[in-house]
Amino acid sequence: MIQQKAVKNKHSPVFRGLFHDEFTAGFSCRADGNMSLNYADTADSLSNRGNFLNGLGLDPLALVCAKQTHSVNVRRAGPEDSGRGALAYGTAIDDTDALITNSRNLPIAIFTADCLSVFLYDPSSRSIGLAHAGWKGTAGHIVEKTVLAMCREFNARPDKICAAFGPAIRSCCYKVGREFEADFSGDLMRRGKELFLDLAGANRRQLAACGIKLINILDCGICTCCNNREYFSFRRENSKSARIMSVMALL
Repeated sequence: MIQQKAVKNKHSPVFRGLFHDEFTAGFSCRADGNMSLNYADTADSLSNRGNFLNGLGLDPLALVCAKQTHSVNVRRAGPEDSGRGALAYGTAIDDTDALITNSRNLPIAIFTADCLSVFLYDPSSRSIGLAHAGWKGTAGHIVEKTVLAMCREFNARPDKICAAFGPAIRSCCYKVGREFEADFSGDLMRRGKELFLDLAGANRRQLAACGIKLINILDCGICTCCNNREYFSFRRENSKSARIMSVMALL
């Protein structure tokens, strides 16, 4: 199982493993500032990243980032990727929405503002994964593809994998159109004539279908739209929205 603990930075919750402290993982909030080098006001983004990552005991210069495109592309990151996207968006890994690694001290990151971040850890192979699961990625089963990539690359075992969900827009706020019925028939809630998507529930169901035990899935339960004062929300702020960082690293 994964247990939630506090970090030195009082604003930022963090997920930590129970497996001899083998990894660090966490997500930022509005008080930590914009973490994106590509969206909203990026003037302070590098210093924001440095403060946040230093608070987690991670090296900001080793950070590995991706140019997220709402794809279902999964990329293995290795020591040769250290620092990609850390200081400039242009150096990030192209067209990728999930990263996996078994390299120590190599922080992998994704950026969100309503989409769901999914943290994965397999103690049997000592490997991790981090997926950006918006509605498009979820419709394409990105978390399943990430688990399969960990199994293929590292011989990970789904029955041993632990998962955690970061902040995201929740079914209380995620109103969608009827076109979502084709991909999310079992994950929609009807309130009167309106439909609401349970994005976290859809990803939980997909992880369970991969063989991950429900008891090994931790959900922070935070809705970015409800809690817009504490977290960035694209639905609330549109193009002005900055980005949360979710980060994970083996120690």
